[in-house]
Amino acid sequence: MHIEFLLEEPSMEALLASLVPRMLGDVVTFRLHNFGGKQSLLRKLEARLRGYSAWIPEEHNIIIVLDRDGDDCMELKASICSTIEAAGLSHKSNVMSGSTFQCAVRLAIEELEAWIFGDCDALRAAYPRIPVSLEDRAAYRDPDAIVGGTCEHLERVLQRAGYFAGGIPKIEVAATIAPHMDIWKNRSQSFKVFRDLLEAL
Repeated sequence: MHIEFLLEEPSMEALLASLVPRMLGDVVTFRLHNFGGKQSLLRKLEARLRGYSAWIPEEHNIIIVLDRDGDDCMELKASICSTIEAAGLSHKSNVMSGSTFQCAVRLAIEELEAWIFGDCDALRAAYPRIPVSLEDRAAYRDPDAIVGGTCEHLERVLQRAGYFAGGIPKIEVAATIAPHMDIWKNRSQSFKVFRDLLEAL
């Protein structure tokens, strides 16, 4: 079995480069394709999927992962699913439960950093000055409901703890935190949905 991951940006690539091998084990191969931005991914998606549809074997899957940002979750996912169908591929949303599919869409709500806030133990393991009480604060109890941009919140949390006064290096932070993350204890619901898809595959 093989999975092609189509990703919005390099910090998601850095995170998944560490997490995916632990989630899939040795029996599944994978490749991460970083498109350098959400609009670039959406613009190039249909052509990339049409290329896959010409050769993709039955035992291959494609997972498209991107941030929801301020978009409507259902509308964004429906738009991508329409692109998948236009390329001649099946997706998880249009096959019967238990049936095989070629593509799936997974969103980080609202951004990748919500998945990091979902595992504050990993955040502290990477950056020990982060407060022990962080996840007990109302603003951070539900990582997918953080208001005002999860990336901006993560930058403020790190800076208040004395890290990255000049601005957060997103790729470095994702790569540093990822090895510490416990995939079974993450509190982000959007991460759990992503994790459960890989477990099902």
